[in-house]
Amino acid sequence: MPTRPVVSVCMAAYNGAQHIHEQLDSILAQLTEPDEVIIVDDGSTDGTREWLTNMRDPRVKVHFNQSNLGYVRNFEKALGLSTGEIVMLSDQDDLWLPGRVDALVRALDNAEAVASNFSYFEGTPRKLEQLRLKQGTGGHRVRNLTRLWIGIIPYYGCAMAFRRSFIQSSLPFPPFLYETHDQWLAMLANVRGTMVHLEIETLSRRLHANNTTPKTFRGIPTILKSRWMLSKAFVEAVKRRKGQISA
Repeated sequence: MPTRPVVSVCMAAYNGAQHIHEQLDSILAQLTEPDEVIIVDDGSTDGTREWLTNMRDPRVKVHFNQSNLGYVRNFEKALGLSTGEIVMLSDQDDLWLPGRVDALVRALDNAEAVASNFSYFEGTPRKLEQLRLKQGTGGHRVRNLTRLWIGIIPYYGCAMAFRRSFIQSSLPFPPFLYETHDQWLAMLANVRGTMVHLEIETLSRRLHANNTTPKTFRGIPTILKSRWMLSKAFVEAVKRRKGQISA
């Protein structure tokens, strides 16, 4: 039987001592010996750092920031440290469902990026969070990009996986990107025409007060600022795609 590509899991950690051990257990149960989990701690003060220091699994590679970078730059750093052919993002407090790794790896046989659906626990999702991806719609680039810009398509980094070639094109993140790194990755994948959607659920997201996803209406000025940032990200994605083609 052919061996599957080496998988890198990139996790941005910050004050996650209460749940990170459960998430890591659900991840490691699906990884083999060549795989790796890159964890970048962003200055935790709740015992997360101490717990990570005592990790003894050789697949887990922990890095500690000297100063707080924020979750976007923390994920960017983790991606830059990864070495696997397949790269998956992970939040510190969710749970991966059995078969997730194999399902995402299979989906990347003929694509550079894949986004899946997910379930929830310990809370009630908002209506926007209950939106679902449909199988076979990954190639609908214009529709996907329009819905992404509006904010009505469920692209979450924790439910995505990428090939190494894509990660190399996505880094460094645009300097103006101050939130939603997952939308940058999804936008670039759609611009490149290399995204696929999985209708199955591959993880369960824990809903609690410290989720980075906004839980209430953010106000018109904040929304407009975010839409402007995404517009700039689209221009940057097109530039990078053109640069790849000309090269």
